[in-house]
Amino acid sequence: MAGIINWAKNNPRLSAWLALGLGMVAIITYEARDVGLLPGQWAALIIATVAVAGLCVWIISWEDDDEDEVEMDTTTAGKKA
Repeated sequence: MAGIINWAKNNPRLSAWLALGLGMVAIITYEARDVGLLPGQWAALIIATVAVAGLCVWIISWEDDDEDEVEMDTTTAGKKA
């Protein structure tokens, strides 16, 4: 269990993608259970859902990148002065 927690701390974006993807697939599977999809359609739906989860995590991480740049600017400015 500690190994999983350490992996999640070392890879926050991948762990967020995994958690969000699993949650989204669970919801889409529950909601589309009575639609009558074929196995290939299920596979395409699940792959598209996991891809959307990855895009969501990637877009959310843009804000993290902006904060890192601001933090780097303030530490670099202090060294120049």
